[in-house]
Amino acid sequence: MSEKETACLRDITETDIMEYMQVEHPHNEKELWKMKHATPARIGIGRCGARYTTEAQLRFLAAHAAANDAVFNEVPEEVVKELGVFEVRTKCSNKNEMLLRPDWGREFLPDARQKIAENCVHHPQVQIYFGDGLCSPSIKANIPDLFPTIKMGLEDKGITVGTPFFVRYCRVNTARTIGPLLDAEVTCVLIGERPGLLTSESMSAYIAYHARPDMLESEYTVVSNISRHGVPPVEAAAHIADLIAQILEKKKSGVEFSKAE
Repeated sequence: MSEKETACLRDITETDIMEYMQVEHPHNEKELWKMKHATPARIGIGRCGARYTTEAQLRFLAAHAAANDAVFNEVPEEVVKELGVFEVRTKCSNKNEMLLRPDWGREFLPDARQKIAENCVHHPQVQIYFGDGLCSPSIKANIPDLFPTIKMGLEDKGITVGTPFFVRYCRVNTARTIGPLLDAEVTCVLIGERPGLLTSESMSAYIAYHARPDMLESEYTVVSNISRHGVPPVEAAAHIADLIAQILEKKKSGVEFSKAE
């Protein structure tokens, strides 16, 4: 196909799914649009007999491909440089290892631990770091707005924040190493979450009070669905800053924190 021919192709993904409605002659179009605008679910996308239309099927495949790319693509080194942070890796040497050996994605080799210890402030009230997790695009899409706003919100409350950094091939439970290594009272990892068909840019914040190797999964307080399609980064940041302040006050996180509310 020539460049001239491809230039004429319409990008079917440009239309937001909540604005994409292909039902012919709906019985109550006003109510159908009301439903469409209330959810990003694939409703009102039309059909051809008992099947999807070609365009609806192509949109589905495009969203599925974007989700796959989000898992397998790398965070570019330029993005890390733009964030102004240093980088370390877990025991994994590539994405395949991270997916096949999640236990390696929770651990660091001695040189990585040393790099963190040498480049970070010790004994912060709050240590925040970023991880690619299962959604690499989430770093560029969210961190530039998310982290500075969290930091500003915490510092306005008189809370000290440690040195941020980026962890490649990162799993949530790296917090069990980072917290004790830097002697942080609260550890918060901003990590890419498993993508779906709606967005390939979503991330979560996992927050732990006195993170340690033997902590339980239930000891994390989690803020999820952070993205322009879910909870916007700036809005999520304000909520996270308030949560961390409450966790420091109550000296609890996770289920015990929820019980104390």
